[in-house]
Amino acid sequence: MKITAVCLTCVLVCLPASLVLATPPNVVVFLADDQGWGDLSASGNTNLATPNIDSLARDGATLKNFYVCQVCAPTRAEFLTGRYYPRTGVSGVSRGQGRLNYDETTVADLLKAAGYATGCFGKWHNGTQPPYHPNNRGFDEYYGFTSGHWGHYFSPPLDHNGKRVHGKGFVVDDFTDHALAFIEENRERPFFCYLPYNTPHSPMMVPDRFYEKFDGANPGRRHRDPEREDVMMTRAALAMCENIDWNVGRILKKLDDLRLRENTIVIYFSDNGPNSYRWNGGMKGRKGSIDEGGLRSPFFIRWPEKIKSATTIPQIAGAIDLLPTLLELTGVESPIDRRKPLDGRSLRPLLFRESGEWAPRSLFSIKRNQVSVRTQQYRLDSRGKLYDIESDPGQHKDVADRHPELTARLRAEAKLHGAAMQARFQANANRPFTVGYAASTTLTARDGVGHGAIQRSAKAPNNSFFTNWTQADDFITWDVDVGETGRYEVIVHYTCADGDQGATLQLSVVDGAATRAIVDEVFDSPLYDKSKERVAKSHYFVKDFKPLSLGTLQLNKGRGTLRLKALDIKGRRVIDVHSLDLLLK
Repeated sequence: MKITAVCLTCVLVCLPASLVLATPPNVVVFLADDQGWGDLSASGNTNLATPNIDSLARDGATLKNFYVCQVCAPTRAEFLTGRYYPRTGVSGVSRGQGRLNYDETTVADLLKAAGYATGCFGKWHNGTQPPYHPNNRGFDEYYGFTSGHWGHYFSPPLDHNGKRVHGKGFVVDDFTDHALAFIEENRERPFFCYLPYNTPHSPMMVPDRFYEKFDGANPGRRHRDPEREDVMMTRAALAMCENIDWNVGRILKKLDDLRLRENTIVIYFSDNGPNSYRWNGGMKGRKGSIDEGGLRSPFFIRWPEKIKSATTIPQIAGAIDLLPTLLELTGVESPIDRRKPLDGRSLRPLLFRESGEWAPRSLFSIKRNQVSVRTQQYRLDSRGKLYDIESDPGQHKDVADRHPELTARLRAEAKLHGAAMQARFQANANRPFTVGYAASTTLTARDGVGHGAIQRSAKAPNNSFFTNWTQADDFITWDVDVGETGRYEVIVHYTCADGDQGATLQLSVVDGAATRAIVDEVFDSPLYDKSKERVAKSHYFVKDFKPLSLGTLQLNKGRGTLRLKALDIKGRRVIDVHSLDLLLK
């Protein structure tokens, strides 16, 4: 694979005189994870209070019909690029499916080229290894985790500009602390601060002071099918949403304290529908669904004196619109790349109530081979049924027979979109994991394949480690693309129980060079405490791992397979494996 250098030029866009500023506006974007449209008091949910997020609606604009994707990584890709996610290389949420092709240009690339300081604090989920890492995608500063989800929320292992660190306290609070420091440090220049929080995604961990209010409470607002609701999950999610609101308030206060409020654009939205059956305005579907409830997100934007307070915008819009909107609002223009046209359109005419007609449009959502289409009034679902969302947001009554021409047109549009996106899925399938595109590369268990009896510690690969390595024929492989020929030091991050030490590990290139070392030190760390998890069952298991150098390995540029195996077994099992580091010497 080849990295394509992108030449960026930045020019001022012709803005109305009232919008021209001596200093380009700062940009702060909050992105919640698995928070449904209904998980805010601004949406009418009386189960919780979110006054700081609600204030963005009061002081700015609300997009009533704003749509994202059904799961996490696709929404992030659409926000960052302004393009439907299958075009960008993203096809799912795990095993490398969340990687954003590195020849895509992100909003951070463009703002950085225009002189903005750029920082991202939280869940990235668009690639781990360089050049997919956020520091390679336009962000000067990164603090968080690059996986799709994380297994523990209190002082967990994190990534700070590509280095392994341990967090401090509850992760969302910690991400906010780093964002506050970034804003303080860059107060004298324009900045782009991206806060992709990781809650209320599971594990349902939240500090006591936020959970106490909901502990044992019976929510007054319930899912439209109450028998499907897990009330324990609802309580935890509501507590996590109130924690998000508290942290949003901290950022807003910092902007006030630094007198940056007037010249800062603040955006708040979520990445998909709620991660459980709970109150969501009676809409059909939750996370993972391409019905209304799985795709509709809260959306608020505040820019004092530029966007009129308490503005409500009914026109449909989506995550694909945010890149072109932010470029227009900041006065930065992207070079036109006809090979990668934007799917989104700037929302500036709606935000500033500019004269002129807003052209009707269709928004498309895809899940594997299923397509859903949203027009201003209707939704064609993945089965070809038509619903009048303006009068029937719960999708109870199919009205396709009443509107045969419209239904036929939307079905045709869905078919064409589906075919185009399937072609992109195929083009981006089977991508290897990059090694040697930076001095240090981490290959996680998430990105590897266990063979034989080896199992993952969790069903979801995103935050798992390899365990149950009990047989001589067991091994682990990683499909890789080496960017630079050279010698690489190999470090395995492992745990080993007392009595199992002494095994000889070997990492090799299939049909090529190898390096090996003996696991001569016991390191049997306990699992992290899960007492702050608020649901009855948890499938998350996290512990600390110890680094062990296996020596150096010659890797040649190009595609290959790395294989980690044990040449012998001294005890009941070999080791548990979290990841490999490959350091170019």
